[in-house]
Amino acid sequence: MAKKTVAGYRDASTKDGRNYAKVIKMEKSPKTGAYTFKEEMVPNETVKDFFAK
Repeated sequence: MAKKTVAGYRDASTKDGRNYAKVIKMEKSPKTGAYTFKEEMVPNETVKDFFAK
């Protein structure tokens, strides 16, 4: 018996995943000077606001 993938359980009529974007911002630590990465899932309308912070 074949296994279903996770995407197979999603309802095809709702496409909420297209309304969000995964954004990754690189930030430099003032204490150590090392870079860290901040990842978030944000709505498409707020992507520019995320990078403006």
